[in-house]
Amino acid sequence: MKKSKLKLYLQLLLSFMKIGVVTFGGGYAMIPIIENETSAKRKWISEDDLSDIIAISESTPGPIAICAASFIGYKVAGVIGAFFATLGVVLPSFAIIFLISIFLEQFNELNIVRFAFTGIRAGVLALIIKAVISMFKKAPKHIVAYIIMALSFVLVVAFSTNVLVIVLSSAVVGIVASYIARKRGKELR
Repeated sequence: MKKSKLKLYLQLLLSFMKIGVVTFGGGYAMIPIIENETSAKRKWISEDDLSDIIAISESTPGPIAICAASFIGYKVAGVIGAFFATLGVVLPSFAIIFLISIFLEQFNELNIVRFAFTGIRAGVLALIIKAVISMFKKAPKHIVAYIIMALSFVLVVAFSTNVLVIVLSSAVVGIVASYIARKRGKELR
């Protein structure tokens, strides 16, 4: 590997580590810092390219900062550049979360922390129940939907069936049932 390529990979890693460390507030808060570091300071990409990269990053799955880092790294130095840029933007968050997890065990023994987590779990459970009720109200009200819900519940609770299998199977059953209903001149709604 040429020394200049290795230097470029290291610059990508360090530049995106700096972006990952100094930015709080999520991906959109990172955009001005990404622009300053990659367009204004390093001249790796133009402002127009950055606008396109941000637009693509917003429409692809995953956090915007990670997508943007991957696209910029790829544009600057190919697949290996994408790897180093992505690693750079993720590494600071990973390190911070890792450190917190080490100390969390020590804090977990404190009564106030245990009580807080008890309250948090209760709050999360309430939010999940609210989501279930809300989704149930919006779900189709016909026999096929009720059968899918009941079977899915039994398969997950009683048999610990993989959720992905449940979702894919439910989709297939829904497609088949809708197809059969349409052939008969009915609509499953």
